Parts: sequence; C-alpha cells; structure tokens
Amino acid sequence: MEKKPGDDIKLPDPQEFAKNLVTIAAQSQKLVSDFLARQQEQGQPVDPLNVGAAFLEMTSKMMSDPRQLVAAQVELWQNYLNLLQNTTARFLGQEEKPLVQADKTDRRFKDAAWDENHVFNFIKQSYLLTARWLQDTVRKVDGLDNKTAKKVDFYTRQFVDAMAPSNFILTNPEVLRATVETNGENLVKGLENMLKDLERGKGQLAIKMTDMEAFRLGVNVAVTPGKVVYQNELIQLIQYEPTTEQVYKRPLLIVPPWINKFYILDLKAENSFIKWAVAKGYTVFVVSWVNPDERHADKGFDDYMFEGIFDAIDAVEKATGEKEVTMIGYCIGGTLTATALAYMAAKGDSRVKAVTFFAAQVDFSEAGELQVFIDEEQLQYIEGRMAERGYLDGSEMATTFNMLRANDLIWSFVVNNYLLGKEPFPFDLLYWNADATRMPGKMHSFYLRKMYQENRLSRPGGIEIRGVPIDLTKIRIPVYLQCSKEDHIAPFRSVYKAVHLYSGPVRLMLAGSGHIAGVINPPAARKYQHWIGETKKYPPTPEEWFAGAREVPGSWWEDWDGWLSRHSGPKVPARRPGDGKLKVIEDAPGSYVKVRS
Repeated sequence: MEKKPGDDIKLPDPQEFAKNLVTIAAQSQKLVSDFLARQQEQGQPVDPLNVGAAFLEMTSKMMSDPRQLVAAQVELWQNYLNLLQNTTARFLGQEEKPLVQADKTDRRFKDAAWDENHVFNFIKQSYLLTARWLQDTVRKVDGLDNKTAKKVDFYTRQFVDAMAPSNFILTNPEVLRATVETNGENLVKGLENMLKDLERGKGQLAIKMTDMEAFRLGVNVAVTPGKVVYQNELIQLIQYEPTTEQVYKRPLLIVPPWINKFYILDLKAENSFIKWAVAKGYTVFVVSWVNPDERHADKGFDDYMFEGIFDAIDAVEKATGEKEVTMIGYCIGGTLTATALAYMAAKGDSRVKAVTFFAAQVDFSEAGELQVFIDEEQLQYIEGRMAERGYLDGSEMATTFNMLRANDLIWSFVVNNYLLGKEPFPFDLLYWNADATRMPGKMHSFYLRKMYQENRLSRPGGIEIRGVPIDLTKIRIPVYLQCSKEDHIAPFRSVYKAVHLYSGPVRLMLAGSGHIAGVINPPAARKYQHWIGETKKYPPTPEEWFAGAREVPGSWWEDWDGWLSRHSGPKVPARRPGDGKLKVIEDAPGSYVKVRS
C-alpha cells in the first residue's frame, strides 16, 4: 500500500504530554495576569498608533458602496468552492494544480508537509487566498486619502502576517511534529524563552533574534584596527590604521546613521566596508555617535551637524594636516550630511570635495512605509513619550523597523523561539540589529516633523540651521548616489528624487537587495547585481532611468572605488592615528558604541 503524507506521525506519551500541558497552562495564566497588571500600571493608550481611526474610515467608505462589498464576498466564496473542489480531487488521487502558490522566497511554508499533506496544503491555500482577497479588497476602497489608504494597507498586511497558519501550533506541521515527538517539551521551553524575553524587555516582549553572548565588540565584530582620536558629547571619531604604504591625499570621513550603530560597516573582516576601503588606500575616519540619554534631551538636529560633522571635519584636519576631505553619509547620516553641505555652500566652505550617499533620503514625499507612523496623532504620542524621559527608547525604534519586515524579523522568531522552543542562531547582522540606540527628544522631533511630515528639506529655504537657509541645489560637488532596489526604509523612488536637487555631477547606482545587503555587499561574495546609468540629465522618473540603465553582476564597491579615487587626490605616504596634532584616546571601536540601551 502506498504511504500517504502524515502516516509516519507518532503518538505522544499521554502522561508526559499531560504534565507538560499543565505546566504551560499554569505559566500562561501567570503571564496573562502579569501583562494586564503592567498595562494598568503604565497607563498605556489603547491605540497609540491611531490605527482604529484609519480602519473606521475605511469601513465607512466600504459600507457606502454595498455592491462592491457583495462582489468581494462572492469572489471569496467562489475561491473557497474552487479550493474545496481542488482538495477533494487530490484526496481522490487526482493531480490538481494549486489555485494559489506561496512565493518561492516565503520561508513560512518551506516544510514539505505544506505541499505533500492534503490537510496542510488546504490550510496553506485557504490562507493565501484569504490574505490576497483581504488585501485586494481594502486596496479597492474608494474615497480614502493617500495617507489613510497607506495606513490601512500596511496594518492589513500586519494582520494577515500575524494570522498565518505557520504562527499557530495546530496549523504548523513542523511545530505539531515537534510537539508530538517531544511530548510538548518544545512548548515548555518556548514559554520559558518568552518569559525571559519579557523580563529582558521589562514587561515588553523583546524577542531574542540571536545569541547576544556570542559577539563582543572589538573581539569578533567591529575588529578593524584603529584608534579613537577625538571625542565630544555627541561623537567619538575613529581613525583606522592604514594597510597600504601610500594612501590618497584626501581623507575619507564616514557619517553613519545614529538610529543604529556604525559597525554595520565593520561586522567582520570578510564583509567589512571599512576594512575594504582602508585596503584600497583611503585614510578612513568614522563617526561613532553617542547612545544618548536624558542628558542629551536638548541636543537638536543642528547640534548633530555642528558637533557631529563640523567637529569631525576639523578633527580630521588636525589628525592629517589635510584641509580637503571626501565624505560618505549613510541613511539619516546622509540626510544630515546633505544638510551640512548645503550649509557649507551657503557659507562658502569648500573643504568637502566629493560625497557619497548610501540609502539617504532628502525628499520625503514618497518615503515609503515609514510614513505610516508619521501622522499628527502618532507624532504627539511619540513626543509625549520623549518628553517624559528626554529620549525615544531604542526598543520603540527597533519595533517600528521590524514591522516593515514582520515575517522575517518578528514571526519567524516567534515560531522558532516560542513554538519550536529553539535558541536563535548566532548571526552578527542580527546582533547589530538588536543593539538598539536611543533618540534625543529635540533632534528626533525635528527630524520626524521637518523631514517626514512636512518634507521641508527638499524645498530651498524650507528649513534654517542657525539662521542659514538650507538649499540643496547649492551643492555643486560630485555626488555618488547609492540606492537599493528592495529598500523598504529608503525606497529607490524616494532616493532617486535627489538627482534633481543636487547641481553638481551625479553618478546614480542602484544596488540589488535592500537597505543593508544592498550596501554591505563585498566583491568577494559575488552576490546580487547593480545598475549604472550616469547621465548629465536624469529623466523625471526612476522607471525611465532604470529602463536605460546597464546591469552589472556582483558588488558595486569597485565602481564606487573607481569614482572616488578620481576625487581623492594623489597618493601620499600613509598616515597613522596619533601622527598629527590629535593624540590617541583609546582603541577602536571606542567606548561610545559599547553603551547599550
């Protein structure tokens, strides 16, 4: 007789299984009681993200056209009838093509039972059909303003992701198999993992994404040799040891985002952008931002520019004797760098001779899904939280970014840690991702309001920094503009808008992958691809540019090196930390980066 999927499932030991269920029930009851008590103590608002109002408006608009609602219901029922017919035929031994397929990159349904077992295949297809129907239905609702429509679409996807059958014990074949085989020990272990995460998060669920004990800064991550040669209240400046006898005359100053820590550019030797740039003959300096607390509450965007960028440029000159530099600005560090360059242009300061932007937005009119979090009600809530402490806690920022990729950064760990009862795999990138930073209240409020909500930076004179109107069109130096095809944080469409703002020559490069892997892609990895399309006049839309761009396999780093080397001056003898007027303070990666939230 032919063996059918599911025939090899073993029955659990009744006594052991029952004992574990009792343990789970007792701990779960305490868990719920503690959670409710904490919510009452903290006085948390019921809907801090203002989701209810958006869905209420969507429901109102939907109900105003009952014909569209009826048509949607009929479509759903027809899909279910077709699925029932299809599944019945499979049970009878007929070969039937699935009505809907999961994306090949969707790791939720990687277990073979999702395809081979008729019951789990039905569960998977019914979920995919319902998810597609629900998202299509809310997208077709007429009369919603653009912001409300985006919010409804985003949180509908969050709901759909949360309700995936892979997230539940009885509808995930891998979890069900583990539960039977271990007599429920996986669930006991999973509950222990959840309690530890709640304890670490002080009542909030801080999901453990990697083994946080497996990495140490300066030992197995952030290990490129260098020295801290300058520091103030906001930054430490790291100068890296040269590995070539000669270097380019103009030093390279990197301004990373302060939303994360700089060592994303120096995770390990084989993928360290910093190590690679040093080996290419650049004298590399990197800003390491302080992890702020209540003492930095009144530090504004202008302070980050003056004490971050301008103090760093002054320090580079003292360390090397060079007045001219090149720069890299990454993400929000790029937004700050662009602001600083416009300020310098207005002041006649020409020390920066070329600039590279990694995933940096300056026009926020189409800034992607993060705009979902930037309506007036949410901003007031965030500002209220920051007013209490003087800063925005790093965990709140981390949750926001994780929601952009909820299946990968939330639900996959819920399944692994809590349902399967496993420990997460040691992964340097996820260690960095979990090493959150805080945001000073004054600075963060300015950034969210002036950039994301009001989009003032893109307008000449839209913002002023210490009395100086900021006009990005005054930036006339060469620009290398990096963006990534699948970036959810700084979308290609948003970053592209900068080509029409800068007045100097712009080399636009579109990398494969997303916000991190699109940047951190060393040539030796031979991964992804990139597109180049340098032109004196860029077309109005990114789609038009992309249609004429040249696709190149692999990393874009060599292309960038070819560009920057032309703007970095002649070669000179290598300079080492401590050679100039600045003395060594401590070894890289410094002490600021080691302060945890």
